[in-house]
Amino acid sequence: MRTYIERALINAGYEVESVDRGTEAVPLLEQDDFDLLLSDIVMPEMDGIELAQRCAEVSPRTKVMFITGFAAVSLRASREQPHAKVLSKPFHLRDLVLEVERAFEDRREASL
Repeated sequence: MRTYIERALINAGYEVESVDRGTEAVPLLEQDDFDLLLSDIVMPEMDGIELAQRCAEVSPRTKVMFITGFAAVSLRASREQPHAKVLSKPFHLRDLVLEVERAFEDRREASL
């Protein structure tokens, strides 16, 4: 699924760094400024919520969007990361790209 999401976002004109676990994402977040962290919530080694918390420490301006297939996990994400968008599976890749576009529109409007 990560490959399809990566391809859809690249085709929509976004630069994408893709990794398969949160522990691989942390060094990237520490090295570069990212506009958006898009993460599944359930992952090996470090879940998406823990990754988002780490992201807030090292890159507080980075917006967070979660993907999940579990309703209970979605509720936890909403509670622990209230500003993060949660996109529930299944979804169409077109819907994902629209949500990413909305996230950047919100940022542009906030800076005006």
